[in-house]
Amino acid sequence: MDIELARTFLAVVETGSFVRAADRLNLTQTAVSARIKSLEQQLRRPVFVRNKAGASLTSAGEQFLRYAPTLIQVWERARQQVAVPAGHSSVLALGAELSLWNPTLRDWMIWMRREMPGVALRAQVGLPDALLQQIAEGILDLAVVYAPRYWPGLTVDMIFEERLILVTTDPGATGVSDPGYVYVDWGPEFATHHRMNFPHSGSPGVQVGLGPLGLDYILQAGGTGYFRQRVAEPHLVSGRLHAVAGAPEFVYPVYAVHASDRGDAEVIETALRGMREAARA
Repeated sequence: MDIELARTFLAVVETGSFVRAADRLNLTQTAVSARIKSLEQQLRRPVFVRNKAGASLTSAGEQFLRYAPTLIQVWERARQQVAVPAGHSSVLALGAELSLWNPTLRDWMIWMRREMPGVALRAQVGLPDALLQQIAEGILDLAVVYAPRYWPGLTVDMIFEERLILVTTDPGATGVSDPGYVYVDWGPEFATHHRMNFPHSGSPGVQVGLGPLGLDYILQAGGTGYFRQRVAEPHLVSGRLHAVAGAPEFVYPVYAVHASDRGDAEVIETALRGMREAARA
């Protein structure tokens, strides 16, 4: 079976409509309909019922949903293993959120090359939803994210905890009410704790969705913001940044997500151990 049929089927399930699935896959609605029709012909059963709200699964579709992710995962793993570079025994593909590549992903890669030189590495950074989707499809073996989704067939392990601290370029700064405060979007959990600790703070003049961007901004332009302690530490030592005395700190767990039925479990376990050791170092 054409594996793209299974991908298209899952896109319709996740988006709830042929139109939105076409947008996600960058296809025309006609192409999506043709793929679903081909799938139904091969299964000899309809998998969707179209309605005004979009598309809903038939009983046959519900059954196929149990197998579609596995079909894609098996195909992607087979494709990757066939492409194992010479001199290596296997390939491990890992993705991390943009804010986690430095130093987490970098230090893990160094650890893996030292401890498991026979495993070829493929590393990338991206948005969490896209990384988790690639885990579900078997394109990635591991994804390191702040806020995982607990999808069927995926295992989630907490690997370490980040500590977010309030730092500033101005030793006289008092907190988030300062004009130079930069709000960094560390996700919904951070937003909740931020509101609880600073209920009367107004809307900041600068908001960013990426920690490294916010940190680089205040180092260049001046300001105050919440950043990962490990990343801010060198600037605290050099005197470019100062910790805001008495400001609350937030613990921010980091998780690794991987397929539950991954065949080479030993490689995954070693990679997780390496991630934890790199974080401790």
